[in-house]
Amino acid sequence: MVRKYARWLYRACFTVIILLVFYKVYLNFFEKDFIAEHAVQVEQIESILNSKDEFRFAVVGNISNSVGIFERKIIPLLNEQGYDFVISAGNAVSTGGEDKYRAIYRTLSRLNMPYLLTFGPQEESRLGGFRFYDHFGPLHFSFKSGNNRFLFIDSTGTTDFSWQYRWLKDELTSSQEDNLFLFSAHPFYSSGKKSVFDLSENTFEKSYQRRFSSLIEEFGVDVVFSSISPVFDKQIHSDTTFITTGGAGGFVINDEKSHYHFVSVTVKDSRIEVLERPLEVGQHPILRTVESAWFFLHSLFYVGYLNFLLLVSIFVVIAYWLHERVLSDRDYYPSYDIDWECRSNKPLRIVHFTNNYLPFIGGVPLSVERLRNGLNKLGHQILIVAPSYPGKMDNDDNGIFRVSSLIPFGRHSEFRVANILSLKLYREVIRFKPDIIHVHHPFWLGRAGLYLAKFLKIPVVYTYHTRLEHYAHYVPLPSSVFRNLIAHSLIRRFANQCDGVIVPTECAQEYLRTIGVKRRILVQPTGIDIAQTSDLSVHKLDDLKRKYTEPNERILISISRLSREKNIDFLLAGVELLKSKYKQPFHLLVIGDGPDKQRIQSEISRKKLQSHISLMGSVNPEDIPLFCQLGEIFLFASMSETQGMVILEAMAGGMPVVAVRSSGIDDIVENGKNGYKTIYDVDLWSDRVYQLLTNQELLETTSFGATITARKYSIEHFSQNISRFYTAIQSNHLSKSSRQ
Repeated sequence: MVRKYARWLYRACFTVIILLVFYKVYLNFFEKDFIAEHAVQVEQIESILNSKDEFRFAVVGNISNSVGIFERKIIPLLNEQGYDFVISAGNAVSTGGEDKYRAIYRTLSRLNMPYLLTFGPQEESRLGGFRFYDHFGPLHFSFKSGNNRFLFIDSTGTTDFSWQYRWLKDELTSSQEDNLFLFSAHPFYSSGKKSVFDLSENTFEKSYQRRFSSLIEEFGVDVVFSSISPVFDKQIHSDTTFITTGGAGGFVINDEKSHYHFVSVTVKDSRIEVLERPLEVGQHPILRTVESAWFFLHSLFYVGYLNFLLLVSIFVVIAYWLHERVLSDRDYYPSYDIDWECRSNKPLRIVHFTNNYLPFIGGVPLSVERLRNGLNKLGHQILIVAPSYPGKMDNDDNGIFRVSSLIPFGRHSEFRVANILSLKLYREVIRFKPDIIHVHHPFWLGRAGLYLAKFLKIPVVYTYHTRLEHYAHYVPLPSSVFRNLIAHSLIRRFANQCDGVIVPTECAQEYLRTIGVKRRILVQPTGIDIAQTSDLSVHKLDDLKRKYTEPNERILISISRLSREKNIDFLLAGVELLKSKYKQPFHLLVIGDGPDKQRIQSEISRKKLQSHISLMGSVNPEDIPLFCQLGEIFLFASMSETQGMVILEAMAGGMPVVAVRSSGIDDIVENGKNGYKTIYDVDLWSDRVYQLLTNQELLETTSFGATITARKYSIEHFSQNISRFYTAIQSNHLSKSSRQ
């Protein structure tokens, strides 16, 4: 029960994170903006000053979206004491994010007076310059009211300093006002005071500091206000007063060097009085420090509540992950609570989902059909869910449910894309009441089978048939992206969602473990019909010899789909080399069809191999054992197999195999015993074929070894092992369900 609630909390946290991200997007792109707010505020200030000979305004620095200090302490004081307006000397926001600008706008709306903001480094951060311009106005500007002129410059460098210098000089030259006030977030002179959290000098750009300060002093600017440093500092240079004020918010320790404060400015005619107004937020130094920390945290929680919730959600997810991985005991062995051996004889209702099936001839359809027949003999009830083909619409009485095809796929329309949105598909499977679902592809109908298994709360088994990375040329994506990233990720994610995985070879199992598949794996090659091979009609075999062979001609066989991933060009090159070495007549019969048939036929003609290679096209699966008896050696060049099932069929017919070493080959072919496997070297490959053709004793030895190998892979053995795996997976699934 605890784990159930923990999982819901885990999902809720992810939901919160997604909602927060969408809210961030909403703030930045959809919420109604406040635009050019300074234009409104300047107009109000001008109206106030035009009717007064004496006025007061407050200067604050480093508000940093503070709620505890600025909103709760300073704003009430300013409203009570009747200040005419307020000016921020910089860093009014903690960052330039959209939510921070909206938060400071809400905070400043609590003032009973107009306000202006100086553009500082925190306003500039996170592309904040664009937001400042949109919400408040230009980064540098000036205005006059009565006998007073207020000038604001951009000390962050966002606006070119050379341009600002020229602009400021023109403004001061043309100014006729007695009282000049300038605001720059960065101070022109170092205060010499450093607080704990003030790690740098934070002064004006060094290369322009002297030029600007000389200009300011030359034209007799009365007071220059800056922020940045969390201190109060007052210096006079050439009759110009330079004020640094940075105590209106943020994290201030409240000691002698750094404390919360604002600056009060009183103007009467040409007399200007500048006074620091410290805040008494705590008496004892320790209490002041604790209170400062509390205000900082409170401000973070209140103003940055979205970020706060985001952090909390992330930490909860991390905590849950740690609990699952570190604190929870995990048993990676199969459950022994249920005696699945006693269930092994119980008939199961099994649904197989496959993206291709008979009459399409291929490794997957043949494997599914053989497993279906074997499981039926064991008493299981089987339903095959597969695409429909022209003339093939089996009904449920045959144990096959054909899903209507949307579009044909492939150069010759050999693949059919089934309609996975068909409601009839899901109704039929649910009505069948399966005990287990077996999927044969990690996409399309395979994905539909996985979802149905989750919906029905039954286990799902996946057979890894295909090395998807070798089929990148069929996908409308950059081949390297699909081959190196998507294919492996797709298989890993899908396999880990299933309850068990079946692979035909040890190589395939090693591959799945390497890419991160953690589910239980059964290594079980697809079986072949040994009885069908031994019960061949002698008359049919004689007819085949008369039809396809000449007297004294050695017959070689290859069974393969004629497509790029099957490496047929390597096969042709090998036969071309063999032709130059072996002077006796021989002929290679290539059984199979595919999109590259015309190109391969053209290549055979170009290499002048028509008398040595014939493309047979597709043949009836029941005739495959006849061709395997007809040939002396089986040739194979594909490197995309998870299991070369045709290799076992060839061996069952007594043919030794010469193949390129790869997955699906390496576990079956043993050099010198049942054939040869070579590296990707056409010379070495053709030499092995030549060696078998010219050494009759070796040919007979490997032919006998091939027959012995094939007998280990009967359909009965194959079906029994799969049936036992079903039972184990089902029992483990029931055990997990009972614990939850």
